[in-house]
Amino acid sequence: MTTKSIKDSLLSQINKLPYDLQLRVLDFVKALIPKGVEGKSLLRFEGTISVDDLQLMSKTIEEGCERIDFNEW
Repeated sequence: MTTKSIKDSLLSQINKLPYDLQLRVLDFVKALIPKGVEGKSLLRFEGTISVDDLQLMSKTIEEGCERIDFNEW
């Protein structure tokens, strides 16, 4: 099957569906598409955060992520 024939077949089947099911198909297709970027594309940012800032972030995460605020809700 070629890409064009797959698209044509999909459109043909989707057109047979009621509107609400077409929306569900659209949501499903959107969920299949990968999100984000490849990690290697982020390598250009390597070293742009200072060591002091990295240590501060690590300390803040360690201190704040283990706590539960029972009054939050």
